[in-house]
Amino acid sequence: MTRGLTGRAAIVTGGARGIGRATCLALARAGATVAALDIDSAGLAELARADSGPGRILPMACDVAEREAVFAATERVVAEAGGLDLLVACAVHFHFAPLVETPPAIVRQMLAVGLEGTLWAMQAAIPHLERRGGGLIVGLSSVAVFYGIRHAGVYTAIKGAIDALVRQQAVELGPKNIRVVALAPGPVDTPGARSVIDDAGFAARQARTPLGRLATAEDIAAAVVWLASEDARSITGITLKIDGGITLAAP
Repeated sequence: MTRGLTGRAAIVTGGARGIGRATCLALARAGATVAALDIDSAGLAELARADSGPGRILPMACDVAEREAVFAATERVVAEAGGLDLLVACAVHFHFAPLVETPPAIVRQMLAVGLEGTLWAMQAAIPHLERRGGGLIVGLSSVAVFYGIRHAGVYTAIKGAIDALVRQQAVELGPKNIRVVALAPGPVDTPGARSVIDDAGFAARQARTPLGRLATAEDIAAAVVWLASEDARSITGITLKIDGGITLAAP
């Protein structure tokens, strides 16, 4: 049975919207103090007004593409919460297009947010997790890694890199009692996904999902809460699909 997270401190990048927002709320409602890092000031303000249950949400404006900003925000979180137990790297920049039509500026932005932002957050968090005697890092992968999706070349490359990074860091950090896992959601109806998938696209994906329903942001967040609990203490180095079975049925 999953236990509460009272007294735990977490950072969620990309915390203002979508899966990041749902994760912030789920962790706070389990009792954690959660810092939501995002450049979306309106989304952070809305998150601050949401019911966080027994925990706390600390909205923090931060561009995860900027290494110094991520390190500064992490230090503020540690000072406010007294330490750090959990990092969830959700920040992503969506853009689907044929590879040859993807401008260099878009490629750089996607890499800066989705991959470098994850690396910077890990670099900033790991020393604090060590001081805590261990902890958990969660990277956000995608089912796009497991089968081909048209026009998702850069996005999929980033998610594949996160999978590889998670496996490598699970080995490197295991002796320090730091677990590292990736979550691979199927299609999730979030503002970011809506920027690249329309109603017809979601309907088509749902139709080929064995469970007949798409995962929600709350489903992904619930997995994070479980992974952060003592019930999952032996789980590390995996990419957990939360996709209703769509990768089994694709294309």
